[in-house]
Amino acid sequence: MSKGSETKQATPAQNQDARMQSEETQDKDARKAAALKALSGGCASMGSLAFAMSYPIDYIRSEFPTLDRKIKGQRLAYLDSAASALKSQMSVVLEDDFVLRHYSNIHRGVHTLSLEATTSYESARERIARYIGAKETREIVFTKGTTESLNLLAYSIGTQIFQSGKSVMLTELEHHANIVPWLRLAQAHGQKLEVVPIDEHGDLDLDYLYAHLDPEKIGAISITHLSNVLGTVVPVQSIVEKAREKGIITIIDAAQSAAHLPIDVQQIGCDFLIFSGHKCYGPTGIGVLYGRAALLEAMEPWQSGGDMINSVSFDSVSFAPIPHKFEAGTPPISQAIGLSAAIDVIEGQGLQRIKIWEDYILSYAKEQLSTIAGLRLIGEPKEQSSIISFVLDGIHPHDAGTLFDEKGVALRAGHHCAEPLIRKLGLPATLRLSIAMYTNKEDIDQLCEAIRYAQEVFA
Repeated sequence: MSKGSETKQATPAQNQDARMQSEETQDKDARKAAALKALSGGCASMGSLAFAMSYPIDYIRSEFPTLDRKIKGQRLAYLDSAASALKSQMSVVLEDDFVLRHYSNIHRGVHTLSLEATTSYESARERIARYIGAKETREIVFTKGTTESLNLLAYSIGTQIFQSGKSVMLTELEHHANIVPWLRLAQAHGQKLEVVPIDEHGDLDLDYLYAHLDPEKIGAISITHLSNVLGTVVPVQSIVEKAREKGIITIIDAAQSAAHLPIDVQQIGCDFLIFSGHKCYGPTGIGVLYGRAALLEAMEPWQSGGDMINSVSFDSVSFAPIPHKFEAGTPPISQAIGLSAAIDVIEGQGLQRIKIWEDYILSYAKEQLSTIAGLRLIGEPKEQSSIISFVLDGIHPHDAGTLFDEKGVALRAGHHCAEPLIRKLGLPATLRLSIAMYTNKEDIDQLCEAIRYAQEVFA
């Protein structure tokens, strides 16, 4: 642009466009602020169990319109958030606003819509970096979800690990997404995975883990932060500390914990941490991979194509700087914006105060379930969060889940994509209830009524 054109006065039409854009931005900001104010409910943050009684549950539930539905004439008790959390109204509204009024492809575009889209997308990256305490925004890579993130890591670092003759350490608590990519690599190189067992309570055998954390044999440890079956909270910070002392790469699967437990990747000290948007009240099709900048820079990209390159010829290619070299093609633009809004919903309350509430509901649920004859709780970990598995005498979990639906109760029945763990427990499947920021005591009471109904049917 010439110097003369920079000082050229705007036309009346351009001034009007600028005013309209400013008004749209102010309106959008006002709606967002109003939603956050409603969610906060005017309650001060407190760090005690007494706060749970003043938690603004009605305000929060109003942010999730799905909860207003009737299922077969019954109020909906949604207890399946570990599979996928309900979507917050703010996330949907702001994502829709972007798609309908500001959408374009990002990066390299010079027109207004492309610049707006790029700004919104990169602002979402900054928002998520703050949420998990990343040192630099460029350490945040957007993927399709936790599964894709793990496959990316398996390809980019796992191949080298197995080629060097080393293996990867997992635990019996892992989801299939944190097993299958590593297993395929191990099999391709004629090796076996190192698997840390659990004890009878559902906690990791830490003595076994530390004894087998041998840098001559183990190149990386990839572990869940929160079991999606038992609700076991894994002491990742101490495990990471031991692994890093030995130069072993550390990967944390935070798919279940990101919406329930405060996370600070610098405090944990991990090399990589991953989670999905749909379990954080945001859209599907969006995931986050955090990685230390130095490691991301040294890694080979997993997928190739547009936007992840610096220069291409028919003889050579150079890659874009991180994080873009891991984001080939058109990324999940609107989903990133929706996830950023969902994170605003979480932090509108504060993750610590949400945890206090969820722990309160978890305790209430265990208390109530324990009074039901013929019901057995599965696992009793030292620290548990948001998830309970149980079985009913003489009733297959799938049959029970079907009957629960007749009473408006939605929960998960099956092996929960954790077959090795379910087999270790000696079960074909379990019933799993999962708690979220919108779960209330009435949901738990409704579940207990549904359980008694199922028992009567099978009596």
